[in-house]
Amino acid sequence: MIVNGTTRTASLPSHAHPRPESPERGASQGILRRPRGDPEPSIMAPAPPITFPFSAIVGQDEMRRALMIAAVDPSVGGVLVFGDRGTGKSTAIRGLAALLPPMKAVIGCPYSCDPAKPAGECPHCSGRAEGRRSHLAPVPVVDLPLGATEDRVVGALDLERALTRGEKAFEPGLLARANRGFLYIDEVNLLDDHLVDLLLDVAASGINTVEREGLSIRHPAKFVLVGSGNPEEGELRPQLLDRFGLAVEVTTPTDLPTRIDVVRRRDAYERDPAGFCAAYAKADRALQKRLTAARARLPTLDMPDATLEAAARLCLALGTDGLRGELTLMRTARALAAYEGADTVGIDHLRQVAPSALRHRLRRNPLDESGSTARVARAVTEVLGS
Repeated sequence: MIVNGTTRTASLPSHAHPRPESPERGASQGILRRPRGDPEPSIMAPAPPITFPFSAIVGQDEMRRALMIAAVDPSVGGVLVFGDRGTGKSTAIRGLAALLPPMKAVIGCPYSCDPAKPAGECPHCSGRAEGRRSHLAPVPVVDLPLGATEDRVVGALDLERALTRGEKAFEPGLLARANRGFLYIDEVNLLDDHLVDLLLDVAASGINTVEREGLSIRHPAKFVLVGSGNPEEGELRPQLLDRFGLAVEVTTPTDLPTRIDVVRRRDAYERDPAGFCAAYAKADRALQKRLTAARARLPTLDMPDATLEAAARLCLALGTDGLRGELTLMRTARALAAYEGADTVGIDHLRQVAPSALRHRLRRNPLDESGSTARVARAVTEVLGS
């Protein structure tokens, strides 16, 4: 837990587990609690904070679709949401966290390992094939603050245990808490360079290695990287930009009915968060069921050769570097097809996801003044048809 800015650890009973990282700004922090008189189960997950419902977000269809695709298939590589202030970027990301179905995790494991497939690098679960007890835990969505120190991010020596007990122990950081979940960075374009370098290494390997103060620790750190920011405040380093599978541009609504609807819903939520969430609970449950069904359907979907060839021709026409564009386009289109309940991945799925998957992979063309989104749209029309 964090007290006055200082990180401390506390022992937990066998039936409890840490709460997910709480957002530092944005949604209300009210907690839904179990009514009195209900029998307490042997293993009970903490109730999530009341966040703005994902299904209540007005407009921003591309952003919502990209986040759902990343939730269906984390191998897509994360989502970057760039756009104006106050367009619902943080609200959508935190709303998605409340929408995700719970996952099975090993009790007591600080890295929330899957009991069926514990990570080989996990110092807690390795060599413990027998006697692993599991519980249902919320999918972690961890905020990485801009001012976070490297020790807070990667983990460090547990000073409390070192001083009080004389033991040399590792205190996991934010990357450990984000394993099997989402790591959210608001204003990602303002992140310090040394943290960017660290994230690039961990995002590529899925393993966090800590060598300091006599400690040598390797632990799993596989997460979906989600970033948001305002392009007016600075550009993102190309190395980190390339690590995001999807890039979404959001803009302020320009039509009057949409603006009124956004303001009305936000005002209703702030006046009565519990009542507002209850009104959209059915719609959120429907989205959750659709997400669960899409995950189950994903392994059975094949990419037809004709669709794969169309994806390659599109990337050739745009001149994208490497083959990451084709891979991301294939995974994204397949996840969208699973989410829509399709039997196969078609050309129309490519059309829908091409801007998100390719707009941030284009080389600068000094002879073409049109933006990357317009260039992708033009190439989609020429290669895939209207």
